[in-house]
Amino acid sequence: MEKRVYDFTEGNKDMRAVLGGKGANLAEMTSLGLSIPPGFTITTKTCNEFMKSGGKFPEGLWDEILEHVVTLEKTTGKKFNDPSAPLLVSVRSGAPVSMPGMMDTVLNLGLNDISVQGIIQTRYG
Repeated sequence: MEKRVYDFTEGNKDMRAVLGGKGANLAEMTSLGLSIPPGFTITTKTCNEFMKSGGKFPEGLWDEILEHVVTLEKTTGKKFNDPSAPLLVSVRSGAPVSMPGMMDTVLNLGLNDISVQGIIQTRYG
């Protein structure tokens, strides 16, 4: 089965066609040892397949994403919807070549009533 999701530790700057500009740069910065939060990138080919299919996930993609989310939870010690240690992530689009106006971004995915209460308790006890 074709690899559709890459951890930031698996790529590099030469993989723009596979990981998109942001994904390749995040992978490169990770490989250089810079302080980059852990994460993963869905390949540009997979994103194109998703769009061509009218918004249907290619077979096996959801399971591969969930595997990476579990790894992210273990790496950070945080979990989605866990009020004591809520995991928040950012989702960003990224084409192989920068495209002005393509700023599809979701910040703080995982922020909800439960996680906010956890953040308040953690921060202000």
